[in-house]
Amino acid sequence: MAAPAQLDPTQQQRPEEEAGARMSFFEHLVDLRKRLINSLIAIGIGMVIGLLISKYFINYIVEPMQKALRDAHLSDKLYYTSPAGYISLVINLGLYLGIVMAMPFVLHQIWLFVAPGLYRHERRAVSGFIISSMFLFVCGIAFGYYILLPQMLHFLIGFAYDGPVSPLISINEYFNLILIVLIGLGIIFELPILILILSLFGIVTPKFLMKNFRYAMLIITIVAAIVTPTPDATTMLIFMAPMIALYFVGVIVSYVVVRRKRTQTLARGEAP
Repeated sequence: MAAPAQLDPTQQQRPEEEAGARMSFFEHLVDLRKRLINSLIAIGIGMVIGLLISKYFINYIVEPMQKALRDAHLSDKLYYTSPAGYISLVINLGLYLGIVMAMPFVLHQIWLFVAPGLYRHERRAVSGFIISSMFLFVCGIAFGYYILLPQMLHFLIGFAYDGPVSPLISINEYFNLILIVLIGLGIIFELPILILILSLFGIVTPKFLMKNFRYAMLIITIVAAIVTPTPDATTMLIFMAPMIALYFVGVIVSYVVVRRKRTQTLARGEAP
């Protein structure tokens, strides 16, 4: 009797990889509705919790400004300039905190909706993309709060220390300022992810990035000059330093992507 034909390993794995993709259009709509409802419930619960604890987070948020005022030998009190100013701050902060607390659950719901339609290697890639994006965003916020923000506020408050005027800091305007700075830095820290995507589509390569580094430096300098809310060179240099480091991290990421694509091309026996 002839020996049974052996299945190719890739053919053995394919049903396992495609098992989750067999859903009808109606089933996808039902699953989407379920994920949206779960996400909205999580955001609602997060906002309620955020409103309950936002008053306690205000002390943590105003600490950099209070330290800058104390260093300038000024009163460390912040003020609100309208009757509803403080309540508005508590509500806005609570809503932001609620979204932040619900975000891991929302991302998990998005993952549960997308994952069944992906192959196994695509699932690993997407999960790594989500985790690395969140990590870099948090790193950007941490850098802004612990490093850039104290330096920036120290310059802004100390600039008029010997003058005839004294600062009267509005808590609402201060909150808007740090919100822009922290979220802006969180977005800027996504630079390696942007380079990763461009490298996957073959738009940039490590050689291209290194060859055009001087133009990248010019763009980084212009962005730092525009985004930095203070005109002093020290704060701008502090803002530029992580951007340059992230650019070189992106070069390494691009090198890994290009090398892996070349290896896969050679493994398929195609010309590179």
